[in-house]
Amino acid sequence: MKIPAGWDLPVEIASRLGQSVGRQRILVAEDHLLLVLHRLPDPNSAVREGVYFWRLPTGEWRASTGGVALTALRGHIETYAKAIAALEERHERAASASDYFAVLEGIAPLDRATSNLAATLQNAREAFPEAHELISLRDETGDIERAAELLQKSAKNALDFHIARQNEEQSRLAFEAARAGNRLNVIAAIFLPLTAFAGVFGMNLRSGLENAPPALFWAIFAFGTLFGVGLSVVVAGRK
Repeated sequence: MKIPAGWDLPVEIASRLGQSVGRQRILVAEDHLLLVLHRLPDPNSAVREGVYFWRLPTGEWRASTGGVALTALRGHIETYAKAIAALEERHERAASASDYFAVLEGIAPLDRATSNLAATLQNAREAFPEAHELISLRDETGDIERAAELLQKSAKNALDFHIARQNEEQSRLAFEAARAGNRLNVIAAIFLPLTAFAGVFGMNLRSGLENAPPALFWAIFAFGTLFGVGLSVVVAGRK
């Protein structure tokens, strides 16, 4: 948003305004105060859109957005508060690393913008101590700045904790898999020689069971199956 055409700003102020909005700041000349502020930043865009508030020597305020200037300035500050409150709600509902990362992506530009907004209003308050309306606006912006800073730190800590917990769980699972693999290696070491001998010499040796009834075969088969199942459960499920 550009400076409204009807604004008769002092030349010293008008000459310091460029084609782009630039950083958030105050411009002072001849008892005139111009607040150069930014609208809510868009995380997907590097372009900053400006909004301007002009205080005349008489104490009258004007806003580039139109309407009642001080009400518009308070509404501008409130948009930052609402945006941060929405991100706080997302933070409370976050359950995964991607959720926390989304909050961090949203709060990062807001944190910078609110910090610069608070500094700008503080500078305005120092330059015009008689403008008592700036006191409450500065204090509100300071609270918003702290809320943004705390949310960013909280989201970063939550993301770090979530990642650390996932790494810890992966390490535990890897350790359990290594233990299970070690048990399987022990079992293989015990039975591999027997399997090798049986494969080399065959299993057709006389055992005295050649004429046993078929039920014995099925009994041995069932016992071997149950033993194998039980052994796999022990190896896979033992902690």
